[in-house]
Amino acid sequence: MSESARALTEAQRRAVHELLRVSPVADELGRRFAKAGRELHLVGGSVRDALLGRLGDDLDFTTDARPEETLRIVDGWAESVWTTGQEFGTIGLARRGLRIEVTTFRADAYDRVSRNPIVCYGDSLAEDLRRRDFAVNAMAVSVPGHEFTDPYGGLADLADRVLRTPGKPEESFADDPLRMLRAARFVSQLGFAVAPEVRSAMTRMASDLSRITAERIRDEFVKLMCGADPVAGLRLLVDSGLAEQFLPELNGLKLEIDEHAQHKDVYEHTLIVVRNAIVHEREGADFTLRMAALMHDVGKPATKAIGPDGGVSFHHHEIVGARLTRQRMKALKFPKDLISDVAELVALHLRFYGYGRGEWTDSAVRRYVTDAGPLLPRLHSLTRSDVTTRNRRKAAQLAADYDALEERIARIAAEEDLARVRPDLDGNAIMELLGVPPGPIVGRAWRHLKELRLERGPLEHDEAIAELLRWAEAEGVTPPGSR
Repeated sequence: MSESARALTEAQRRAVHELLRVSPVADELGRRFAKAGRELHLVGGSVRDALLGRLGDDLDFTTDARPEETLRIVDGWAESVWTTGQEFGTIGLARRGLRIEVTTFRADAYDRVSRNPIVCYGDSLAEDLRRRDFAVNAMAVSVPGHEFTDPYGGLADLADRVLRTPGKPEESFADDPLRMLRAARFVSQLGFAVAPEVRSAMTRMASDLSRITAERIRDEFVKLMCGADPVAGLRLLVDSGLAEQFLPELNGLKLEIDEHAQHKDVYEHTLIVVRNAIVHEREGADFTLRMAALMHDVGKPATKAIGPDGGVSFHHHEIVGARLTRQRMKALKFPKDLISDVAELVALHLRFYGYGRGEWTDSAVRRYVTDAGPLLPRLHSLTRSDVTTRNRRKAAQLAADYDALEERIARIAAEEDLARVRPDLDGNAIMELLGVPPGPIVGRAWRHLKELRLERGPLEHDEAIAELLRWAEAEGVTPPGSR
């Protein structure tokens, strides 16, 4: 038996196992459609994932029934129903913990100006499968009959772990340019490669991605970054020219040489940091951490300088990088809180360097923790991920230095509750002691006391009062009793 045949046999065995798990519900639903004289097929990603042994609780079906008829068929059987996709032919429902979407056969037409199709219902399964993005997503299994349909060789492609389009890739991508980005996403998520003709079409048609909204690009990109191998997907984006359309900063890194000459370029270093970040994740795929790893050095092209001795430096590239990160993520319509977190990690990623030279006081440690706030665990992970030197002795020293910093943070935190660094006097106490109403004076006094707290650690109550009164005198604020 050939290697490919063995792979197909194993895939089919996994598919049977996966489909048996959901078949009680799927077959029940299929019988209801059959009783109404309609077809029902498990389709697309659900079949692909079943063959890969990774079928989840979200099932996609296609049918020749129109949405209104689908609603009648599932009435009384579905535990809940939603119709938000009805205008596109999709009815959603839930049954026994499964989320199900049933979509009428489609034969959409595209104007090839926008990506929005003119929704047209089709009359056959074959027509519906022909309009799908890749052959591995153009397979179907009928229910309850369990007849397998694979007109474009998706099963063989699955065994070969390759992405091909059902028709010519140029036609598929002209219909919907988002499919090019989806190809890179599948490379990341599934470990597939793209067929040569698909890669060529992506390269020639990369500029067509400009027809896609920022929100749709963002959503595909997040899925790519959270895949098992985002580096493979990122390489495809850069090599095909797709990244230039929505993340040009990544391409720009290829032009910059690392100041330590440790890597071919900063681009290669960045990809290693992304891969390292995955190792340091604490709970599943962490987009915030991975995005910070991707963007941490994007400020280098704008800050590159060559010294008198020929050495290369990138002073303050973390500050410039944080600004560029905000701009790019804002353009891609990311939520404000997420933009803020990623940009803050980029801004802080160099703060650690210098610690091993013994320059950090307890005050510096407090500021490090306070500035990072709830991002501190991610900052730990990002900083460790950024160590990519091939010099084993240097790498070991940096790791030991960061171990020492984390231990020091833990010691000071145990003594001072670093997670909640606050002035030793709150706003109410400041107003009472200074005899002032709420306003700018209270804020200035509060910030002064917080600086003292960071610099010297916790103060005794009387000492804090004395420091406040000294500040008030210097600022010309007269407390009660001294007027």
